[in-house]
Amino acid sequence: METVNILIEALPYIKKFHQKKVMIKYGGHAMIDSEAMNSTARDTVLLKYVGMEPVVVHGGGPEISRSMHKLGKKPKFIGGLRITDKETMEIVKMVLVGKINTDIVSNVCLHGGKGVGISGKDNHLIKARKRAPEVVVDNSTGNERTVDLGLVGEIENVNPEIIDMLTENDYIPIVSPIGVDKKGNTLNLNADTVAGDIAGKVDAEKLIILTDVPGILEDPNDPETLIRKVKIDEISDLIDNGIVSDGMIPKIETCLNAIENGVQSAHIIDGRIKHSVLLEIFTKDGIGTMISR
Repeated sequence: METVNILIEALPYIKKFHQKKVMIKYGGHAMIDSEAMNSTARDTVLLKYVGMEPVVVHGGGPEISRSMHKLGKKPKFIGGLRITDKETMEIVKMVLVGKINTDIVSNVCLHGGKGVGISGKDNHLIKARKRAPEVVVDNSTGNERTVDLGLVGEIENVNPEIIDMLTENDYIPIVSPIGVDKKGNTLNLNADTVAGDIAGKVDAEKLIILTDVPGILEDPNDPETLIRKVKIDEISDLIDNGIVSDGMIPKIETCLNAIENGVQSAHIIDGRIKHSVLLEIFTKDGIGTMISR
């Protein structure tokens, strides 16, 4: 009987989101644990079979760093951004496009989905420009200096044609977060930003960001203080009060930008919980933080 009740609870949401695009950003535990990746891929396929149009963007920072170490190259970061020289860019492409993307496609296809791996370079999905040098303070002298981040990009434009073509033909697009500049150079992009920008361009109903935290917590040490629903005009107070800080700020900014560009709601959820995507979409209370207008 409990199973029947679950299905009945899910029905209004299945109807509401039928034929709507749902952008899912794979990150955190869902990227580094094979069982979690398999489970998330299965849930993504289920969304497709109940009538939604899932689109996936994945990250891969930890895997890139591990590959760099194996090749004798030390990762360097400025303000959370990876300094990406030409050699590092080759590793980024190898890991994102050659390994992680194909692994996700394989998992999606294993569960009956029509997964197709693409990158931001395909059909110029993501046009980007090189990010300006960062100004940093030298801790030893207190003096400011500029650091060139190398082949790190900022998104200029998203051309959703290839995404629309794939979803219209029942494929699940799986996107690696790299872009191309006007000279054809490959640029390393932030996966959260890529997911948010594409979500806005393809008129996604939802943006779901999988992380390794339950969502926005009033007390970061107490999962019971999860804030389940937030309006976009409440975010600035949460930042000012220190409730949203550090690595959560860019994720929140991505959610805000997506909503400003037409996405109806954005969700930050814990990818460590099995079937977290389904629980967030198909249950009344969800499991993470929902941000809406």
